[in-house]
Amino acid sequence: MKRLSVPRELFLRHLTVDDAVNKLDEYLDDAFMADLWQVRVIHGKGGGRVRKAVWAHLSGHPLVNSYRLGYEWEGSFGATIVNLEQKKR
Repeated sequence: MKRLSVPRELFLRHLTVDDAVNKLDEYLDDAFMADLWQVRVIHGKGGGRVRKAVWAHLSGHPLVNSYRLGYEWEGSFGATIVNLEQKKR
């Protein structure tokens, strides 16, 4: 079975809230299927609307184990680091 090639980062900057959440949802499924355990979501700093929507979506997502703002070298409050659940083997 061929393994999915999924980038470890998702860029959501300059998207509407609805487009960002839809893209995030699809990306989380792909990242899980590709066996990624941690990904970075770049939502930008701006007014915070996209970040708030991303966090609201992550809080109830069944594939998300935990999430946090990025450290300074990871993009600080312009990025969210997401730890995904691992597949049962």
